[in-house]
Amino acid sequence: MNKYVINVPVATIWTSYDSPRKQDEKAISNPTDIRSWLDSLNFETRLELCDANLIQSQLLYGQEVLVLEEKEDYYHIIALTQGSSKDNRGYPGWVPKCQITSVEEWKLADGPVAVVTSNLTSLFSPEGEELLELSFQTILPVVEKEAAKVKVQLPNGAVGVLKVDDTAVYDSLASIPKRSGADIVRTGEKFLDLPYLWGGMSGYGMDCSGFSYTMCKANGYIIPRDAHDQAKEGVEVKLDALEPGDLLFFAYEEGKGKLHHVGIYHGEGKLLHSPKTGRDIEILPMENTIYEKELCAARRYWQKDGE
Repeated sequence: MNKYVINVPVATIWTSYDSPRKQDEKAISNPTDIRSWLDSLNFETRLELCDANLIQSQLLYGQEVLVLEEKEDYYHIIALTQGSSKDNRGYPGWVPKCQITSVEEWKLADGPVAVVTSNLTSLFSPEGEELLELSFQTILPVVEKEAAKVKVQLPNGAVGVLKVDDTAVYDSLASIPKRSGADIVRTGEKFLDLPYLWGGMSGYGMDCSGFSYTMCKANGYIIPRDAHDQAKEGVEVKLDALEPGDLLFFAYEEGKGKLHHVGIYHGEGKLLHSPKTGRDIEILPMENTIYEKELCAARRYWQKDGE
């Protein structure tokens, strides 16, 4: 049975097949140009992605999806690795057909994998031609590992090459190590000054829960995609017993209302988070801020022994 796999570096999951606007064309094409797309958006058109509920999430090159139906030039899909209360199979939404390919064999689950560890890195052809720019946490099946490069299988059946310095190679997805809360913080620090992007899940931009999800995933923990779902799982932590790497949740009405934000506890009363449209990922002392007033819960997904 064929599998459906993302075949662009970053595929945006739209709320509906008619959500994309004219200015979003570079995000719904193949090839995409995510950098140019984001550069072309001003504050208002970025904010509209959220306020008009246009975007749900994003997927990376090589990720498998479940296709439910098709309408016009879009597939209605489930993102299988992004847990959601919206659907028990994963995160639902719409992705352009041109950004998904059907493959007979995709060995992500049962063989060695290469994980991109740089924020962004180049994928090359075996002849050295630059093919694509891939995001942090892109995962591809390994064909062969050499001294300075890793040959990987691509969704189109070809072989690509990644630099060893930009990747980590594991025997399988299951063998990716479960690291500590301090490791989650250190990974998050690599993305300081990255612009907030509603629905973002890549090295081009992340939203608050996309940031916490991706930092946990990079350290061996697959957690739910959205903040309100993240707040229901993991291990509950008392607010006077926080440790670096714990997820902090914030709610309106000084913590008593609707949950609206998540960040990572950095230690010493500081928050590491992706704040909102127009702001960048930052480390912020919470004392005497709105975050101190709105802090309502904490969850721990990491394990103390790292395993």
